[in-house]
Amino acid sequence: MNLDIKAVHFSLHDDAKEYLNKKIERLRNAESMIVDLIITIKKEKDFDVESTVNFRWGVSIHVKEEDFDLTKAIDKMMDKLEAKITKEKEKVKEKR
Repeated sequence: MNLDIKAVHFSLHDDAKEYLNKKIERLRNAESMIVDLIITIKKEKDFDVESTVNFRWGVSIHVKEEDFDLTKAIDKMMDKLEAKITKEKEKVKEKR
């Protein structure tokens, strides 16, 4: 799994990177199915956290969350992302 984390309009501190990496560990059970995981964090008024997941079979999932607090935005985004990845895994299992 290729992991790419980008911060736009601010620098991502070590504690925020550590927190994000801890949350990404939740996706390790699907690591063999994921080719790319791209996370972009933008700072405007609020934090916009976007994630794109590219699967081996050509399907892409895009999730976006926004919150004033960075950790809350990451939590919301990871919850949605985990649910969508699980749903995609179930679709693939059903087709087999």
